[in-house]
Amino acid sequence: MAIATITATALRTWIIDGGELAILDAREEGEFGASHLFWAVPCPLSKMEARVHVLLPCLATRVVCVDDGRGLAERLAAYLVGLGASNVHVLAGGTLAWEAAGNVLFSGVNVPSKAFGEWIEHHFGTQSVDAPELQAWIDSGRNMVVLDSRTWEEYQRMSIPTGMSVPGGELAYRIGDLVPDPQTLVVVNCAGRTRSILGAESLRQAGIPNKVVALRNGTMGWELAGLTCDRGRSARFEPGRPVTADVAMARATAFADRSGVQVTDAAGLAQLAADHQRTLYVLDVRDPAEFAAGHLAGSVSAPGGQLVQATDTWIGVRGARIALIDDDGVRARMSAAWLRQMGHPEVYVVDGGLAAAPVPRVATPVVTDFAPITVEELAASQAMIIDLARSIDFREGHIPGAQWGMRTRLAALKEQIVEASLVVLTSSDGAQARWAWAEAQALTQGRVAVLQGGTKAWEAAAQPLDRDRANPPDAACVDFYLRPYDRNSGVEDAMKAYLSWEIDLVHEIERDGTVQFGV
Repeated sequence: MAIATITATALRTWIIDGGELAILDAREEGEFGASHLFWAVPCPLSKMEARVHVLLPCLATRVVCVDDGRGLAERLAAYLVGLGASNVHVLAGGTLAWEAAGNVLFSGVNVPSKAFGEWIEHHFGTQSVDAPELQAWIDSGRNMVVLDSRTWEEYQRMSIPTGMSVPGGELAYRIGDLVPDPQTLVVVNCAGRTRSILGAESLRQAGIPNKVVALRNGTMGWELAGLTCDRGRSARFEPGRPVTADVAMARATAFADRSGVQVTDAAGLAQLAADHQRTLYVLDVRDPAEFAAGHLAGSVSAPGGQLVQATDTWIGVRGARIALIDDDGVRARMSAAWLRQMGHPEVYVVDGGLAAAPVPRVATPVVTDFAPITVEELAASQAMIIDLARSIDFREGHIPGAQWGMRTRLAALKEQIVEASLVVLTSSDGAQARWAWAEAQALTQGRVAVLQGGTKAWEAAAQPLDRDRANPPDAACVDFYLRPYDRNSGVEDAMKAYLSWEIDLVHEIERDGTVQFGV
């Protein structure tokens, strides 16, 4: 199948012409993180079925597939064409050609969001405090609160002493209840810089009367200063509608209005969804527990603070329409305001969105052609087990004796697969294993099966798990962009390099020339 190609020069023109455009990088996330285009979004071949159906809801969108010249982009493009995508191209020469044409390549992940955080600090003058001074404030008993803007899971792993978990999308919504005294100093932290800055500036832009500062360099800066993080803390915001929600609504509305956010209703959402020539993302920005308890059919859970911190997890099309939903409009307005400041041209808050008519959504295909095996059958067997979970998750817990593998590199295990009478594939919930079944079966005449329910089902059945932080080693984890905390060695150097990288992004986007933040 012949796929159209596009030159680096032509692609740069597309990036700045204002039309919808998806740049999908077919490499694994770790490889993507080493060097990629600023506007590229990771869509690794090993997870393409699941990722494409999140990132590309409109198959009429212009798409450019990218790699580093190894033919991965062509394979992704062929998959898209097979789905019915009608405007698919491959960047001729990949990232090497992009750089040779005088363009900038970026390292890291979630780069647009990280760069935006640094821009916010420069543009709005977000104030910050370093770790030793914050420790001195804590020791002195100063009237203050420390609010951790990361996810609940991240907070539980490590946190600043006295800190409370209030993910970024909840800050402006709940601050009135959490901090009723206008004299209380508010400190916002994350692991590094971006969510600290975004969280602190969200409160400042909402206009709360308190002084607000970000913890400079987050928990990384805390540990680099020789201070110790807490682990396993359980302090978090009280769920439910805050008593001060009406005040939060007035504050969020003012910020959204200044940022050019559009407001629509259920009927307006239906009209947007009916336009099949435009990409529409319908994102629910509430806490994940609220989404799980009930949500609009067709919407996707994208907690507000994490959405702004990692837009490329949910939004793959530059220039798309974005509709945000929550229960009373506060969190949607705050998130929408930041997305507008980030440069997304059409961002809507859907008032009454939870009661709207279901929105169409391209469902992730379900794999039915595979041979299942139960936990009990596997426990009684002598199978070769290949775990296709993320490397970082495999380290945290895997079935004893399992080997870690990557779906797109199963051929590396072919000799062992051929010799085994039974090969069992697993992954966290079994989905990734089901996708890989046909590819593994093609490597052997023996029996290949998929563990029903994946490793989660194994654990739920009270079966043992092995944990080994060194397996696979850092160098093998090309499927995941290792953060400093994920590394087995050189953690302190990695922290310093990461923080320097974030700070320098402001200068890198100036060199790139295609990035414009603000409204």
